[in-house]
Amino acid sequence: MRQRSTYRLSILGILTAIIILQDFIPMLGNIPIGPLSLTTLHVTVIVTAIVLGPVDGAIVGGVWGVLTWIRAFTFPSSPLAPLVFVNPLVSVVPRIFIGLFAGWTFMLLAKWMHSKAAPMVIAAIVGALTNTVLVLGFIYLFYHTPAVAKAYGVNVGNLFKALSAIFVTNGIAEMVLAAVVAPLISLPLLRLQRKR
Repeated sequence: MRQRSTYRLSILGILTAIIILQDFIPMLGNIPIGPLSLTTLHVTVIVTAIVLGPVDGAIVGGVWGVLTWIRAFTFPSSPLAPLVFVNPLVSVVPRIFIGLFAGWTFMLLAKWMHSKAAPMVIAAIVGALTNTVLVLGFIYLFYHTPAVAKAYGVNVGNLFKALSAIFVTNGIAEMVLAAVVAPLISLPLLRLQRKR
């Protein structure tokens, strides 16, 4: 039992370190595209949720969220970050829910499906969608303002259209990335975990 707990803490520590590196090394976790920032960090949160469970996924997601929140004040990842990510409901909460929803989805589907790959793909899609829908939804809900609309290059009346376009472009790209990469990383880690 102690050996399993040590293994879990080791993997959790490694994945937490990876999320910190991804957040701070330019072009590794956030790829700036104009006022937007295409993220790859959600993949690490999803992998954690699949391999270690929803609670550990939420922990790694929370670390990412807190880093996003701090960086919004100190070293923003995009021009939009100081406008919206200073609110923890936008920067922290969606990241925590990535881990919870991806982990719960994988646990539920893994009980019903013989293959582990299919539940991983579906969990990755759910995790990526959770991030995109909650972040964009909270931005629209809390920051339906001229300053935020201007950062997107539109007027307030077209903010919903701009956020919808981001969902279609960034959201789908991040979802596909997660659906491909998360299972490739998670499968070997789960096999290693079983051998232990």
